[in-house]
Amino acid sequence: MSADAIRIERPTTDSKLFAHTRWDVVPAAAGLFCFACFLGLYFLFPHAPLWGMLILGFIYSLMINANINGIGHNFIHNPFFRSKALNRLFGITQSIACCFSQTMYDAVHMRHHKGNSDRKDENGDTVDWLSIYRHSHDGEAENPWSYVFLSFFRDDVGAIKRELRKRKNGDDFWGNIELWAFATTLLIMAIIVPTNPVHFINWRFVLFFLPFWYLGHCFSYLNGYYRHYGANPDKPIAWGVSSYGKVYNWLFFYNGYHAEHHFRPKVHWTKMEKFRQRISDLQKQEGVRTIRRAHMLGFLDPDLPRRGQRSAHAEAAEPSISG
Repeated sequence: MSADAIRIERPTTDSKLFAHTRWDVVPAAAGLFCFACFLGLYFLFPHAPLWGMLILGFIYSLMINANINGIGHNFIHNPFFRSKALNRLFGITQSIACCFSQTMYDAVHMRHHKGNSDRKDENGDTVDWLSIYRHSHDGEAENPWSYVFLSFFRDDVGAIKRELRKRKNGDDFWGNIELWAFATTLLIMAIIVPTNPVHFINWRFVLFFLPFWYLGHCFSYLNGYYRHYGANPDKPIAWGVSSYGKVYNWLFFYNGYHAEHHFRPKVHWTKMEKFRQRISDLQKQEGVRTIRRAHMLGFLDPDLPRRGQRSAHAEAAEPSISG
């Protein structure tokens, strides 16, 4: 395999607005659409029937998942705009839309790429804070139920902030700005009922919104679990599990090509198909795992390895480690 086959492809553009390609208008517009939908839930709630709001709430949960794993993810690796101010502003809109900090997500995600869902070391720790082995036992992947529903509560904000301070580029400050932005937005929504005349103490909306917000982040962790379950943490080309459904990858901006992404994280989403074609022979040779369904439905894959059994390639690559 030549070096040219695995080199990072970097699109270029003469656009004064976009940093890499004008195609980034699509994820940028999708991110702003998600932001608008978040605000729409708030303004619609006093007027729409409950059954309609429940449907919209579930759709919003799915949009959180798509935003984090498609839009926000690509934005981390290849910021859309030339202007740093525009990138910061876009990060704030995404933080409000998903009710988390995009910059803090950047820190967690960079740790994810340092560890690549690594197994525990001799001290029982992992480099990757999102590793499916971090809270596991006996060297096996964690139970998907606990990973999906507990990961939301496991973020160590202090550790994330320390990671951001190491960068010495203002990210710690902007992470705080994003936290304040979405927290203030939620506080306003909890106080003001958008009716005519205006009422106060919007407790019904809070009770409606919080479960769907949590569910959206659970969907994101479900995606993350099956993007690495059955992968080989010891082979760079097999660090991730890929799914190649066209509609899925259009909606998630090619993050379904997850083995390819972990192998070369800076490959732009518009170049991912071409990159996969270049390395497909090497992937087959190294046993890169693929699934037939979108990662969020990975538990339905007919070839899913059973928990408690390591895949043959992982077993061959690493001696037994007790968790």
